[in-house]
Amino acid sequence: MTGVIRVVGLGPGDAGHVTRRTQELLTTAPVVRLRTRIHPAAVGVDAPSYDSWYEASDSFDALYQRIVEDLVGLAQSSPTGEVLYAVPGSPVVAEQTVVLLRQRDDVSVICEPAVSVIDVACAALDIDPMAQGLRVVDALESAEPFRGPGPLLILQTYAPEVLATVADRLPRGTGVVILHHLGLADQRLVVTNADELSRFGAADHLTSLYVPGLRGAGEAIEDLVSFMRRLRAECPWDQEQTHESLTKHLLEESYEALDALSALAAMVAANDEDPEVVAHVEEELGDVLFQIIFHAALAEEEDRFSFATLADGVRDKLTGRHPHVFGDVVVTSADDVVANWETLKQHEKGRSSVLDGVAWSQPALTLFAKVQAKVERLGVDVALPSDERTRALVTLMKRSTDEGFDLEAALRQYVLAMAERIREIESVSKND
Repeated sequence: MTGVIRVVGLGPGDAGHVTRRTQELLTTAPVVRLRTRIHPAAVGVDAPSYDSWYEASDSFDALYQRIVEDLVGLAQSSPTGEVLYAVPGSPVVAEQTVVLLRQRDDVSVICEPAVSVIDVACAALDIDPMAQGLRVVDALESAEPFRGPGPLLILQTYAPEVLATVADRLPRGTGVVILHHLGLADQRLVVTNADELSRFGAADHLTSLYVPGLRGAGEAIEDLVSFMRRLRAECPWDQEQTHESLTKHLLEESYEALDALSALAAMVAANDEDPEVVAHVEEELGDVLFQIIFHAALAEEEDRFSFATLADGVRDKLTGRHPHVFGDVVVTSADDVVANWETLKQHEKGRSSVLDGVAWSQPALTLFAKVQAKVERLGVDVALPSDERTRALVTLMKRSTDEGFDLEAALRQYVLAMAERIREIESVSKND
């Protein structure tokens, strides 16, 4: 036996937002249920609500499923075969019970038009949602950072605690507008930023959030890819470049990034904060990223791959390399992760040796550290060289590796210190 559930919305504000059609249905339907009576427009509606079930449920998911089961039962037993279900706002905007009802095959669902929170929010903010590209998101849907582009209308921000979690999902200092009691006499639009959200103690079920702009990594990368395409189309130098001609630039930018990161590491070790050092790292890493974007643009022109496939590929690969995060593998230490990584990598690449894939042209100190780590992991006994000078060098390198001492970085720091001393001497000579 099937029934009909007709869903009406009470609007986002007071009774003034309830449509005439909804008012008529509320007064004539034989069986009526309110999802909640805690809503300005529900005042005066003579019908039972599910408010008492909220306290008794362990979660919203369990609550909504229970409401759905009850509504289906009411519809099937109703004398007219129909039940009227009234919800806050609009039945087609952020109403999970309606989503669940539509998934049933034992009941028909009819949603009546109603004013939604989107309508009153756009009116209060004086914006056109289509012109602005407004996206509507649920504050409770995920714990992941919100993604751009903006603007965003964030719903379900019904408590200060929810606003605090929203703040954690937004970049620090992001401008926001708290939309409180829209359509009511005490309507408030509070302009603030993400860092201050948790301080808004008046948040309730009639509170939502507007984020005018949110520039995320995706939008920034898309702009950089478009920028690269324009350079390829209009700049003679960029048009002449090939994968081969760009290799030296990638190497140079990588070394410059390493220098900047070494300075950053020294700053952190000294428990210091230097904006110039941080800005330098950001700049140099950006230069490396641009080289990758450049190669991806060339490959896309050649119909080989694109930055999107490159990014998807590395994410998929690393997902497979982290079964302890995305699967059921259990690890107890970072060493376990490394050992598992090597096994997965060897199997994935179809390699017969742990040395397959090693870049033999990298600097000798780095190459030694990489191969030595594989030797130790396999428990292989490799005799020291017979030449005394070579033996001394290898012994020093093995000792630095065993003690976790970065000999490459130490030598680099010493060279930089020598360079600084030379500059000091040169400066004194010029002044004399």
